[in-house]
Amino acid sequence: MHLFDILKSKGSAVHTVLPDATLEEATRAMVQRNIGALLVCERDLTEGERVVGIITERDILRFSASGKGPLSEHRVSDIMTTEVVTGAPSDTVEETMGMMTKHRIRHMPVLSEGRLVGLVSIGDLVKNQIEQLAMENHFLKRYIAG
Repeated sequence: MHLFDILKSKGSAVHTVLPDATLEEATRAMVQRNIGALLVCERDLTEGERVVGIITERDILRFSASGKGPLSEHRVSDIMTTEVVTGAPSDTVEETMGMMTKHRIRHMPVLSEGRLVGLVSIGDLVKNQIEQLAMENHFLKRYIAG
């Protein structure tokens, strides 16, 4: 199975935030949508939307624990991860799980020809693997039962 199949099943909606948004605004957006990450994108009238980073609940938690000040006084660009690990729709679930494990990330934007087409989480991939195993289990039991 490929990331294309995951996105086809779960949808391709991606929640984004601007780099100059406050950490408080980003936190509210994540809580309201019950999500763990926002892609940080710049918007340009000629080039469209361009991914410049990612901010996660873990980033905000670490910032809060640092005591550097209130969330309302700091920008997403202050703490976002700028070296974003991305995948392609043709990447397999297994390859993607390996990349996410190697880089210790839980969210991966999916780009096609440089354009954002979706976002997958480790939860999406694990859910897919469980569904695949359940299907294989079902067919093996039917085969054995004859």
